[in-house]
Amino acid sequence: MTKVLRIINRFNIGGPTYNATFLTRFLDPEFETLLIGGLPEEGESDSLHIPEEYGLRPTIIKELKRIPNLKSDREAYKKIKEIILEFKPDIVHTHASKAGAIGRRAAYACKVPVIVHTFHGHVFHSYFGKIKSSIFKFIERRLAQKTTAIVAISEIQKKELSEIYKICPKDKIHVVPLGFDLQKFQENFEEKRDGTRQYYGLKENDVAIAIIGRLTKIKNHAFFLDVVTKLLENGQKNAVYFIVGDGELKEEIQERVDQLKTTFDVDIRLTSWIKDIASFNAGMDIICLTSDNEGTPVSLIEAQASNVPVLTTNVGGVRDIVLEGKTGYVINKGNLEEYVEKLGNLINNKELRKEFSKNGWLFVKEKFHYTRLVKDMEELYRKLLKANV
Repeated sequence: MTKVLRIINRFNIGGPTYNATFLTRFLDPEFETLLIGGLPEEGESDSLHIPEEYGLRPTIIKELKRIPNLKSDREAYKKIKEIILEFKPDIVHTHASKAGAIGRRAAYACKVPVIVHTFHGHVFHSYFGKIKSSIFKFIERRLAQKTTAIVAISEIQKKELSEIYKICPKDKIHVVPLGFDLQKFQENFEEKRDGTRQYYGLKENDVAIAIIGRLTKIKNHAFFLDVVTKLLENGQKNAVYFIVGDGELKEEIQERVDQLKTTFDVDIRLTSWIKDIASFNAGMDIICLTSDNEGTPVSLIEAQASNVPVLTTNVGGVRDIVLEGKTGYVINKGNLEEYVEKLGNLINNKELRKEFSKNGWLFVKEKFHYTRLVKDMEELYRKLLKANV
């Protein structure tokens, strides 16, 4: 039996938790997988209910934290080495930056035969200044030398890693898109839609628009509220806006929302995190994303699986997960005028929303299902193990 140690940054809502859960639970029985990771940061929603829903009990390394810290990083490294020496994995597969930095170093020190790392996103632009970004690129290049294979979650990301940021040669990078349990977004859809709209007191003609994600600078909620402001100035009245999530900018965002409510008498609601996202999405009419940087945004895949049109900035791998003009619109980052125009078109054109809704489920139902993810990863593992013999 092949042993796989899977390490993720932390169990917070997002692509890595789903990815790690499905790869731990559904790999062929020839693979025995141990899943470990850290806890969510303050302001993030705990996602441990996701692996538990599939019968998994991950091992928690509480010292594995998002923010660099010499003491906790050293302790996390020590604990991961102890787990490697006890579990004796054939493969160590790390997911996202912090797990990748500490986990790969530990695996290399313990001479693990195959070391794999998945970039769910990266911090090479928009997060930090030039000097700090350069340091992170230097670190990732050094880590890549100790890595058997790099997994990118989109072709766009592979090009960024190999050609733009030169983390490693492109032949070391394998594209394996994310996969999810999407059927739940279709089950009892009309019942979920009616229930959600009734819960929030939405009228039949209200167009419900949501943005889902951490309330942090990189998600650029300020741009989203700029869009809302322009629409209101243009006389758009029949939309209700939902800001779903928590984070360090919550008070700042709430303050601006209060100003908009006072000026325009608009209905904007901050909901915090929502666990039953399938029911929530069913009640929405449009889902937006305004980030400055992303990997593969889970919220957009889940939106399309929920028959909801999407509108997004052109960041990360979004062009690989949205069919432009068929399931939604992809707008160049910072183009306020076009974002306002496209969102206005969707608000005012019910038939267009219906067309995008139908196309969304047809597009994502197989391409982003976890069965495809698992099959792709099994093939990669077997290939790497064979080459290592």
